[in-house]
Amino acid sequence: MSKTWLTQEAADRLAAELAHLETTGRSEIVKKIESARAEGDLKENGGYHAAREEQGKMEARIRQLKHMLENAEIGTPPSGADGTVAPGMKVTVEIMGDEMQFLLGSREIASGDMDVYSEKSPLGSAVMGAKVGEERSYTAPNGKSITVKVLKAEIYS
Repeated sequence: MSKTWLTQEAADRLAAELAHLETTGRSEIVKKIESARAEGDLKENGGYHAAREEQGKMEARIRQLKHMLENAEIGTPPSGADGTVAPGMKVTVEIMGDEMQFLLGSREIASGDMDVYSEKSPLGSAVMGAKVGEERSYTAPNGKSITVKVLKAEIYS
């Protein structure tokens, strides 16, 4: 199983979210369910069904966070000094004449509106390990071969 790279800051933020959901979040949803249940007939009780759906989403997020933290590689961003693309870097590429900038890694480490591509995605795996100036190709989901040139690779901050 491959690891997901996270900064210590992102790992701490996710651990805090997990702790909140497992404690306060669960107790709040239980209160909502109990309150809705007290209203009577559960078959036509919209509040009850909404609370149960919210509980399901919260439990799914708890499982996702646990899995992510258990399988995370936590560390500092790569230096980028040698111009090699690695997870945790802001990468600028040229694709079919257009320039594009994105974060290579997990959206959990991103802040703001920057596009994020996993190193497991077709684009991410194509540029992974590439040096600035290098061209690589990947196959798009529609089967078309796309050439990408790495213009810049720098530390994401």
